[in-house]
Amino acid sequence: MSKVYFFATCLGSAAYADTCLHAIKLLQREGIEVIFKKDQTCCGQPSYNSGYYEETKKIALYHLNLLKENYPIIIPSGSCAGMMKVDYVELFEGSIYQEEFIAFSKRIYELSEYLDKVLNVRYHDIGNPIKITWHSNCHALRVAKCIPSAKNLLRRLQNVELIELEKEEDCCGFGGTFSVKEPEISRAMVMEKIKDIQTKDIHCLIAADAGCLLNISGAMAKIGCNIPSKHLYDFLAERVGIA
Repeated sequence: MSKVYFFATCLGSAAYADTCLHAIKLLQREGIEVIFKKDQTCCGQPSYNSGYYEETKKIALYHLNLLKENYPIIIPSGSCAGMMKVDYVELFEGSIYQEEFIAFSKRIYELSEYLDKVLNVRYHDIGNPIKITWHSNCHALRVAKCIPSAKNLLRRLQNVELIELEKEEDCCGFGGTFSVKEPEISRAMVMEKIKDIQTKDIHCLIAADAGCLLNISGAMAKIGCNIPSKHLYDFLAERVGIA
């Protein structure tokens, strides 16, 4: 049986615990043994994005030691996957740890990428016919580059019609600390995203980033928009009957 580490992320632990459980079940469904290190912590992206590089290095070194066995590291978030796969390597470029982090980065997979490219999963969709749209979060799109895998999984569901947004690749305005530091700009950005969503004949918005979902769903609730939103791994788990 193959073994993997599962990295839950901060928002996964704090607000999306059920999503993490569904993500683990999706792996177990394929015969994977999932190892969860209870001492895992933040990947360091908030401090990194705020310019606290030395503090972020301590976090990266902590996880290098914590997740030291040569198992794939599976993350249900393109943001954290991008941080640990790409930004960790850049942080330690030219240092004595450079080669260790290059090797570490090769073990990082956003969950959709692992399900799609490594396991090549095939799903029997037991759900009713549904029309959905998809939001791509910035780090998953531009750093982790795992969006094609997420869409591949959705397109394998026989009863799901994926309707693309016109401005799918536009930021929703969350950006972690950005939404705190620039709330007016953040709100304007999320409203543009919602306008795009509202033009589509859909039943649900799907995304694979907890921060984006909290931001978009919260803004929609404030303006009385009743389009439901759902995390990709909750949606997949429901469609294959393990939720």
